[in-house]
Amino acid sequence: MYFLLLVLVLSFSIIFLFNYLLKPKNGKKSSVLPPGPKGLPLIGNLHEIDTVHPHVYLHQLAKKYGPLMSLRFGFRPTIIISSARVAKIALTKNDLVLAGRPPLIGLQKYSYNGNDIAFSNYNETWREMRKLSVIHLFSLKQVVSFLPIRKDEVSRMIKDMINKSHSSEVINLSQAAFFLTNRIICRVGFGKEYDELGKRKFGLVFKEAQKLSKAFCFGDYFPLLGWMDKLTGMISRLDKNVRDLDDFFQELIDDHLDPNRPDSMKGDILDLLIKLKQDQAASVHIEWENIKGILMNVFIGGTDTSASLIVWAMTALIKKPQAMKKAQVEVRNVVGAKGHVDEDDIQNLPYLKAIIKEALRLFPPIPMSVPKEAMEKFTIDGYEIPAKTMVYVNFHAIALDPEYWENPTEFIPERFLNSTIDYKGQDFGLLPFGSGRRGCPGMNFGIASVELALANLLYSLDWELPKGMKEEDVDMEMSPGITTSKKNDLCLVGKYYEYNH
Repeated sequence: MYFLLLVLVLSFSIIFLFNYLLKPKNGKKSSVLPPGPKGLPLIGNLHEIDTVHPHVYLHQLAKKYGPLMSLRFGFRPTIIISSARVAKIALTKNDLVLAGRPPLIGLQKYSYNGNDIAFSNYNETWREMRKLSVIHLFSLKQVVSFLPIRKDEVSRMIKDMINKSHSSEVINLSQAAFFLTNRIICRVGFGKEYDELGKRKFGLVFKEAQKLSKAFCFGDYFPLLGWMDKLTGMISRLDKNVRDLDDFFQELIDDHLDPNRPDSMKGDILDLLIKLKQDQAASVHIEWENIKGILMNVFIGGTDTSASLIVWAMTALIKKPQAMKKAQVEVRNVVGAKGHVDEDDIQNLPYLKAIIKEALRLFPPIPMSVPKEAMEKFTIDGYEIPAKTMVYVNFHAIALDPEYWENPTEFIPERFLNSTIDYKGQDFGLLPFGSGRRGCPGMNFGIASVELALANLLYSLDWELPKGMKEEDVDMEMSPGITTSKKNDLCLVGKYYEYNH
């Protein structure tokens, strides 16, 4: 213990000297930074951040220091954007400048050293990979082509719930939503059933990846202390998880390269990527690391996020029965006695769409943007921000911005009726999928699954709380992690609704 303390003291002394020698000696500040908490020597504001729910803590800080706030995490200058007005300036006028990504250790490892779409730095290869994903992987045409899988899996979930409803069995909606989104992703992504993949091991590996992708590494904030990440075991833990994922992806690739592969593996995302790699006329040469990096993006970013949104929407509705009833009347009037909701019906369900927008506002699946890095010096709101500054957009805080939203903390789907505000990145008070160059390319795919699932949940069953529970007993606690998942499972009683008109 004493040895470790001695090493830490010596290390920070070296860093302090290093920092002192590199400081400008002319007495002039290189930039005028936004206001923010002062922080401590060397470590800056690292000690202040709530690692469980940083978006909530930073929102509270922004109320004191303003919507453009400056912090320092070790050697990394950082700004936090917490209002729609500032987000619009940042993501329109400065979108290109803020298209970079900081080379954080965990993100580099999970992106195969920046060979993916989400975590890669901005360069020509990234632009081509992004274009590839928008045109070939997540285009509206491709999203529509996966409809039979979505329909089949939602139907499977609803049938199971109806069976449970006959015996008044409590239904765990959190678990059901998790399995639904994982089954859809596994079939769409690589043509396999979730159960085929050894779901326990598969789930554990990806849960570990979600935890470690936001884990603290000394080397990210103190370049001279990178060796401590080996001492703490963080590097070996990251490397093991990445190896496990790589083995998993390689096995899937080998299966897809088999000429005798089953039809279920033809036309899935991995199959499309392999064909693009083999296409000699393609505008960009795709490596296996690019394919694995994209698969990583799809599965880390696409499973918990959709499941979380379904659960939060149902949580908000069970606490507001009049909104639940209004949604059920709408969907049942439109669908009639057909017995299930098709995707064509959803275009005629404005209140359902309003519920999803309101759930995205209050419970954005990823509450803070993936960190951006300024590729050069830029000015925002009169403040001069130096190159290499790390920038976070706090989607959670923006969604509660009182200058943009009336009664921002209340669940009011009606605010989106007869409104043009949408979640596609052009309305800066609602940014669950980001905006501009770094907006989420899988947005349409994720929303399609959520709409179909939620519509069928509301159509097929009447929902109520388990016996003895009241609306106020339903908690709104979030679990720690990169997504805003509900901490405690949402368990409800469903009663089968039979259309008689």
